[in-house]
Amino acid sequence: MIAVQGHEGQRVAVLGLGRSGLATCAALTAGGATPLAWDESPEARAKAEAAGLELTDLARIDWSGVAALITSPGIPHLYPAPNRIIAAALLAGVPVDNDIGLFFRSFSTVATMEFDQPPKVVAVTGSNGKSTTTALIHHILQEAGRPAQMAGNIGKGVLSIDPPQDGEVVVLELSSYQTDLARALTPDIAVFTNLSPDHLDRHGGMGGYFAAKRRLFAEGGPDRAVIGVDEIEGQYLAGQLSQALEDTRVIRISSGQKLTGPGWNVFARKGFLAEYRRGKQVASIDLRALKGLPGAHNHQNACAAYAVARSLGLAPRLIEDALASFTGLPHRSQLVEEVGGVRYVNDSKATNAESAAQALQAFERIRWIAGGLGKEGGIAALAPHLGHVTKAYLIGHSARDFALQLGETPHELCETMERAVHAAMTEAEPGDVVLLAPAAASFDQYPDFEKRGEAFMAAVRAGLGHE
Repeated sequence: MIAVQGHEGQRVAVLGLGRSGLATCAALTAGGATPLAWDESPEARAKAEAAGLELTDLARIDWSGVAALITSPGIPHLYPAPNRIIAAALLAGVPVDNDIGLFFRSFSTVATMEFDQPPKVVAVTGSNGKSTTTALIHHILQEAGRPAQMAGNIGKGVLSIDPPQDGEVVVLELSSYQTDLARALTPDIAVFTNLSPDHLDRHGGMGGYFAAKRRLFAEGGPDRAVIGVDEIEGQYLAGQLSQALEDTRVIRISSGQKLTGPGWNVFARKGFLAEYRRGKQVASIDLRALKGLPGAHNHQNACAAYAVARSLGLAPRLIEDALASFTGLPHRSQLVEEVGGVRYVNDSKATNAESAAQALQAFERIRWIAGGLGKEGGIAALAPHLGHVTKAYLIGHSARDFALQLGETPHELCETMERAVHAAMTEAEPGDVVLLAPAAASFDQYPDFEKRGEAFMAAVRAGLGHE
């Protein structure tokens, strides 16, 4: 646990008692503060009380004696409207923060202790690829024998990690919800993968969404920034952070285009990763055979992780070996089975059209399982990427809406996952990929994308007689 610094002897309100909220209460107590814990969900309050936590109704307190309000990431603080308790705290002039802000302020104190090699923090943000990039960086460090922990949106909550060791690297996945509110953001290395529309209601539009991501770089001033430049926002951010063309504190990364210039560039083209410094190539890695990192979007993730590892002093050959042993994350281009020349791939995390487009570009002959609770625009944006789809098998609430947007692409209304998997398996031929990439939320049929992915895997294994 990272004991919270700076609130000793103070009363600190905590709103939201999920994983991060409960960890925050424990870390505040360890740092000598008194948490005033509350959740507006009766079920969450009951669980917190069962865990021995004393509750305080924050809707009825006198804010004059409260040093800060720490809120969970999922609770709106600005758009589309602030939560009523957060609004009351803001009106009373009480600072509002989250566990990420507490972590950075507290970790900086721990990291200034006497170490031969001070611990470092790598923070990863962006729209797509954050989890894979974070896990890949952590995997490379472990393979290299470097002490490392993984936290944030993946792994442990940030305040639940162990106190850092000498030379350790803490790798954090941070969402826009987390970077938007944190009062302290001081990573040693910050990564921006890419940007596509998401959570726009929460951020008041695309500009607010980008601004939330940009705070990780503008507020903390990382020693090195790894920036995906395949979108205009990344190009803009890299330009803002660079002091000159040859500034190697910014590493530009790309998937699909060669990056030129006198700075530090890492890019993937035609399945090969290349590192250039001062206009000269210094390393190259063949990514084509890496089963854990299929497709251009995963090649971008590999570029980001490679750039971070190089920033931490790791040799290209060591990084290459670690990339080869990475098996991928559950529900993210996860190879479930390969039988009779047919691959079964679980990309349940593809909950919007943008992420589904990346999955559809990663394979050649696809039997595509899609559908669920569709988002605005449905799958209309996927029209340019349907050339690889042999047939679509549609499930869930939006199945019929998706069917209307498929044009000439063969499709079948299957409604349930089990029917879709059975139909796809029955018709699949050697060389095909049966791909779950829903392009929709899961909440019509499943509590989350993980359960949806597990249902896909279970149906595949049952169809193959493995269960």
